[in-house]
Amino acid sequence: MPEYTTLSRTTGATVLTLVAMACAAGLADALRRRRGWMRERTRERPEAAPRHTPHGTPVIPRQQRTGPPVESVRLTPAERDAFAVLVRRLSEGN
Repeated sequence: MPEYTTLSRTTGATVLTLVAMACAAGLADALRRRRGWMRERTRERPEAAPRHTPHGTPVIPRQQRTGPPVESVRLTPAERDAFAVLVRRLSEGN
């Protein structure tokens, strides 16, 4: 063994290589399982929207709405004017 190659450097490189291979194998397994899950899901709902654009890039699914429902309050013209004045004052820095 050359003198610049120490046992700790060789061991470290070996461990790093093994960890990288394990991560790559885990990622490949996760992607394979996701593809199988997506196939099963589209089999259940054949009317589902396409998962890829015509160019082959994946489509991001629409987000489900969470949280409380949107609330609204009707303002009288006087309240609307007062709110406009307040916004104007805040935007001017007063």
